[in-house]
Amino acid sequence: MVSTRSSSSRAGSAAPETPAPATPSSPTRAAAAASTKRTSAGRKSLSKSSSSLSSSSSSPSVGGWSHAPDAPTLFWLGVSLPLVIWDTIYVLGRPHTMENGWLHWPFWSPYKLYGEVDHVYGWKAFHAKSGFTSAQGALNAIETVMYLAYAWAFFTKAVDVAGGKKVITGRPGAQAVLIGFSAAVMTLSKTLLYWLNEYYSGFDNIGHNDIVSLIFLWIIPNGAWLVGSTWMIYSLGADILQGIETASHVKNE
Repeated sequence: MVSTRSSSSRAGSAAPETPAPATPSSPTRAAAAASTKRTSAGRKSLSKSSSSLSSSSSSPSVGGWSHAPDAPTLFWLGVSLPLVIWDTIYVLGRPHTMENGWLHWPFWSPYKLYGEVDHVYGWKAFHAKSGFTSAQGALNAIETVMYLAYAWAFFTKAVDVAGGKKVITGRPGAQAVLIGFSAAVMTLSKTLLYWLNEYYSGFDNIGHNDIVSLIFLWIIPNGAWLVGSTWMIYSLGADILQGIETASHVKNE
């Protein structure tokens, strides 16, 4: 007699088992994670590129040569230009700007004293019909126009670059630097001529002064034009050399 329990047990063991749900293999999960990372990295890269593009468009960088006047140059132009204009009008307006002239008071009244210190500016040179005073005054006028052209070119054509700095580039920049440099060379040459004229004439126009008056009323004021113009020649000349080196692809040593 066959046991029912045994038969039942065999039948149960022979019945097929329900398969467990399949789970993704380890390589599949790794590929999905890598894809997610690539997508995230791509979004970050796109975000950085957009940010960089926005930044570069708001603050453009200037490649190649550019020019910006340094602080001493701007200071010198701010101080010297009004004084030279004042001086030029006095010289070319003589005798009306001299003592007892209808233009003398109040703007050119200080020239009464200076004409006594330096006879080139006083009645001695005027009565002697010396042409040197008016000749250097005419050169002053030319130099002033050139300095104003340099300043105008920078303040009207300069562009903002990264860092909030203003520079002038291209042909307008090259023209501005050339004009400013040429004006500074003219100023230095004319001032040296002024000093040498006194030396070779035996200090005919200033030799009557005591040493204190000579130092504070002639040497220091006229010496300032030697210093200021020399600095501009050095500063603008360095920019001209840099532009030439940039154009010819020569590296600074």
